[in-house]
Amino acid sequence: MSGDGAEGEIAGLKLIADETRWRILRALRPSDRQVGELVALTGLPQNLVSYHLGVLRQAGIVQLHRSDADGRATYYGISLGELGGIYRQIGADLAIPAPFAPSELPARTVVFLCRANSARSQMAEGWLRALTGGRVTVRSGGTRPTQLHPLANQVMAEVGVDIGHQQAKLIDTLTDLAPDMVVTVCDIAREECPLWPDVGARMHWSIPDPVAVAGAEERLTAFRAVRDSLRERVDGLIALLRSPG
Repeated sequence: MSGDGAEGEIAGLKLIADETRWRILRALRPSDRQVGELVALTGLPQNLVSYHLGVLRQAGIVQLHRSDADGRATYYGISLGELGGIYRQIGADLAIPAPFAPSELPARTVVFLCRANSARSQMAEGWLRALTGGRVTVRSGGTRPTQLHPLANQVMAEVGVDIGHQQAKLIDTLTDLAPDMVVTVCDIAREECPLWPDVGARMHWSIPDPVAVAGAEERLTAFRAVRDSLRERVDGLIALLRSPG
């Protein structure tokens, strides 16, 4: 987003105040989606959805990721950091307080899923547990679990979150939890994950696999980037958990 201070926030507000773009953002808020899914949810023509996605991408408010499960498919997701920057600037300028304490959260159960349950879902589990002070019951699992990746443990420890006690596990071991939310954090798991009976909400975060990155330094950088992206996503999830609806 170009512009600083008041100019930047006003430009951001004008951009997202467009009715069509607002409908697209609301559809993307809980979950990453493909264009066809956005068309179905908004009832808008595909060419109109694609145009406004392009505008939002250019502003950095929407980002895309080519599916790891099918290279022909693309997922769009909100950049919560960019939107959060607009929100925080407005709040600061108008001196609007935004207090939050974990005790204010309703009791909820959230499950994160990926294929191997070795990195992305484990880091997401660690973040949600740490940021809510354990108020939210959170677990993670995989469709084909392996073991906790040492780099996932390392990069989370760098920010003071201990996930060393967490273990990779099969989805089937979590079915008795009756979660309020199930969040898939890899595209392959979204395709492989069976329907979860009686789940309150299903969401998808199209997060690239850091394990697949070649080169030791490059892989560590990728793990840190995914860690930070998941922190942003989990912050957004907590905001949804706090919402009365």
